[in-house]
Amino acid sequence: MIQAILGKKGSGKTKRIINMANDALKEHHGSVVFIDDDTRYMFDLRHEIRFVNAGEFGIKGRGLFMGFVCGLLAQNSDITVVFIDAFLKLVGDEPSALEIVMTKLAELSEKHNLDFFILFYDELLANGYSEQRIWKAVDRLLDRLIEVLKKES
Repeated sequence: MIQAILGKKGSGKTKRIINMANDALKEHHGSVVFIDDDTRYMFDLRHEIRFVNAGEFGIKGRGLFMGFVCGLLAQNSDITVVFIDAFLKLVGDEPSALEIVMTKLAELSEKHNLDFFILFYDELLANGYSEQRIWKAVDRLLDRLIEVLKKES
């Protein structure tokens, strides 16, 4: 499953995803991972959560990001849920790149029985995209993901 967490700047998205990550320890029996582009929120997470500062590794762009995520999963097959903050800073906001990354994450989710919670929105608004356009794009991405998964079944 992939869940997108959307909201305007200052609406409490990061606090929400941190609370969700902390609560996930009660609900998930595997490892919980939190990926961010810096260490700002590291101490807000429970110590059992694997915090990863992707910015420390120079992760910028879809290829590096997907290699990074696959490396995490290869290193620890017990990961059941991944929270990703600053998603667009790590992946980029090219529509084609987002579509590819979301498709790959959906494939990983299905193959490895993972849940992904992805926070993105501020960057889209900052780049001039309207709220309506963002929601339409998210709907199209989800529709495409469903089509891909149906074809592979």
